[in-house]
Amino acid sequence: MKAKASFTLTLFLVFFVFVHIKAGDDAMINDLPIQYEELTATDFPVALKKASKTCLIPMGIMEKHGPHLPIGTDLINIRAIALAAAEREYVVVFPPYFVGQIFEAKHQPGTIAYSHELIWNFLQETCDELARNGFEKILLVNGHGGNNRFLDYFCQAQLEKERDYVVYLYREPQDEAFEKKIQQKQKSGFDYHGGELETSLMMAHRPELVRLNFVTKESGQDQHRLDNLSNVWTGIWWYARFPNHYAGDASPANADLGKMILEHRVQLLAKTIKQVKSDQKTSQLQKAFFEKSKTPRRKK
Repeated sequence: MKAKASFTLTLFLVFFVFVHIKAGDDAMINDLPIQYEELTATDFPVALKKASKTCLIPMGIMEKHGPHLPIGTDLINIRAIALAAAEREYVVVFPPYFVGQIFEAKHQPGTIAYSHELIWNFLQETCDELARNGFEKILLVNGHGGNNRFLDYFCQAQLEKERDYVVYLYREPQDEAFEKKIQQKQKSGFDYHGGELETSLMMAHRPELVRLNFVTKESGQDQHRLDNLSNVWTGIWWYARFPNHYAGDASPANADLGKMILEHRVQLLAKTIKQVKSDQKTSQLQKAFFEKSKTPRRKK
C-alpha cells in the first residue's frame, strides 16, 4: 500500500513539475520581445521558432525631410509600422537600419551617404549574419524611396551564388479604394517627400517631432530645371526638381489622416509577414535553381 502511495505521489510530482515547466515555456513564448536587440541569448532559439526563422529589416535613411520633419523620418515611420505589424504577427525585427542610397541629398545638412560599396556590403553581410544565427527568411521592408532601385538589384543578385536563406522585398500593394479615401481627405496638390501624407503619418505616432510652424520656410514646389530633356534619366534629376529636398506641401497635415495611413499599412504588412512565415515554395525553388545552375547543360 505504501509502495502504491509512493508511486502515486511520484507521478503527481512529475506531472506537477511538467505542468509548471510547460506553463513557464508558454509564458516565455508569449512574452518574447519582437525587437532583436531586446532578446536574450536564452530567448533567441525560442524567438527563431516562433518567428518561423523569419527576420524583418525595416530600412530607413538619414536625410532632410523639408524644414519641419526629423532627419530620421523614414526610419522612424517604417520602424513604427514594422513593430506594430510584428505585434500582430510575431516576427523578429532587426535594430534600426539606416544604411542606404541617399547620394541625391548630400548637399543637405545631416545626410549620411555611405559609399556604394559599403551600402551593398553592409546589407549583404547583415543577411549573411542573420542566416548564420539561424534565420532562413529575411524580409526587407523599405521606408525610403531612394532605396528602391538598389533593393531591386540587391534581391536579384542573391541568385549570384548559392545561399541557404531567402531574401524577400516587401512591396506594399496598391489599394484603390483606400487611396480614394486618402485623396478625399488630402488637401495638398502633390506629395512626394516630406509632404502632407508623410507629415501626417509622423504626427500620428511621434507628434513631438513635427514642427508645422517651419513648413513654409522653404518651397516644396517642382523647379522644372530639366524640362528641356525627354526620354532620358540622370542621377541629378531629383536635385533639378526639388533642390530643397522637400516635395509637396505639409501645411494641411493632421494626425487623424496619419492614423488612417498607419493602420492601413500595419494591416497590409502583418498579412505579408504571415505569408512569408508559412512560405516553403520559395526556398524549394531557390534550392532547385542553384542545383541546376551547377550543370545547366546536363539533362535530368
